[in-house]
Amino acid sequence: MRNRSLFVVVLLAVAAGSAMAQSGTVREINELEQKMNAAYAANDLPAYFAYYDPDFTQWLPEGRTDLPQYEKMWTAFIKSGGGVESDQTSDMHVQVDPSGDTAVASYLLRVKTRSAKGIVTDEEFQETDVWFKRGEAWKVVHLHYSHAPKKKKQ
Repeated sequence: MRNRSLFVVVLLAVAAGSAMAQSGTVREINELEQKMNAAYAANDLPAYFAYYDPDFTQWLPEGRTDLPQYEKMWTAFIKSGGGVESDQTSDMHVQVDPSGDTAVASYLLRVKTRSAKGIVTDEEFQETDVWFKRGEAWKVVHLHYSHAPKKKKQ
């Protein structure tokens, strides 16, 4: 009976330690998401692209792309006079793999974007970012970005 009680205590301690590590990772991913989206809103391309892994892929409304294509396209947009006026995240949900080296952040992103002609659009997107911990650094390896459904007027 004593061995069984000791086993239960050890099992509970391991589970509690795992939950604490996961909650720490959730906080860390939330902070990274805030910083990455702040760099995006500031049109700070070096800071923004530093969050992405070299083998990054993404789905945009225009189709699938990789990091070199995305950097080229977004840099050209910014250099043309376009840019992000502001962004705001909401409904953040972070899931962490039990091993602690993979996390998925899904959220709504309201973005005001200025075209090269000065036209500002205000749109809401659904975004999902997949983070891998590579060495000591978290990097986004995949992103899915699509228009959020229009909210029905009541």
